[in-house]
Amino acid sequence: MENIQNLINIQNFTTESGVLYHSLPLSYSLFGLTLHTAPVILVNHALTGNAQVTGENGWWSDLIGLGKTIDINKYTILAFNVPGNGNDSFIIEKYQDFTTRDIARIFLEGIKALHIQKTFAIIGGSVGGGIAWEMLALAPNCTQHLIPIATDWKSTDWMIANCYLQEQILNNSSKPVEDARIHAMLCYRSPESFKEKFKRTINDNLKIFNIESWLAHHGEKLQKRYQLSSYKLMNQLLKTIDITRNGGDLETLVGKTEASIHIIAINSDLFFIPKENLDTYNELKKFKDNVFYSEIDSVHGHDAFLIEYKQLDHLLATVFKAETIEE
Repeated sequence: MENIQNLINIQNFTTESGVLYHSLPLSYSLFGLTLHTAPVILVNHALTGNAQVTGENGWWSDLIGLGKTIDINKYTILAFNVPGNGNDSFIIEKYQDFTTRDIARIFLEGIKALHIQKTFAIIGGSVGGGIAWEMLALAPNCTQHLIPIATDWKSTDWMIANCYLQEQILNNSSKPVEDARIHAMLCYRSPESFKEKFKRTINDNLKIFNIESWLAHHGEKLQKRYQLSSYKLMNQLLKTIDITRNGGDLETLVGKTEASIHIIAINSDLFFIPKENLDTYNELKKFKDNVFYSEIDSVHGHDAFLIEYKQLDHLLATVFKAETIEE
């Protein structure tokens, strides 16, 4: 059951933009049952996440663990670190060399190196879900279940606009990580969430609004643990999700897979808005039967996929623990 962190060297990788990397280190963690003894679930991390998906410091420990929705007594859990995400010594300075599809290709190389024929599920939230969509478009038989949460198969103009602003802050601010995080928190939450949490209250010690001290705290906290180069790279990935970029439409690309697709949106998401997900679902339903749509009901916006575990548990039960669904 122990977490094992290992390294695969991806040799002579040429990015979509034509840049050759002679060696790309792909670090990964394994949890749960020993590889090749149980169904494999690949978990793709989001912008500031990493391969530590469960355990004491796991960012999705409420969802993945002993007796949890994704039970490490039943499955092998695999998680890759996006190369350059700051969780190993490898740094990518030229972040514009990479697109989301490049990371999907790297992850597929990783699966191949581990001799995994097919995963049981690929699950990811936000940019991690975007990588999952790209993986399915590149390798239609790579999984039985695709579970993209709070994401979509493409970055919308709204998403690209926010990523552009993030990039401007990251390249021009005197406190780039802190300031970019402050802006990002406005995208990750919602007006209703802030209203419920802060109620226009004042921090008496600092003589500022509590919302301001909370945003400043999140900026400072990220600055202490996150590299500027990693932020630039992950923001670039968020901006470049698009399975149709090199031609082909949704039906041509997704029509090749037999995988079940379980789209989970968040009704208050201001980042990957639910209407886009519903449009995706309705488009897929025209040519695919095993596609499903559900929404997390929350005031907390985009971050609800990290907060609303009971709802996620219920929505994912049909995939991961069908025999325990409560009617």
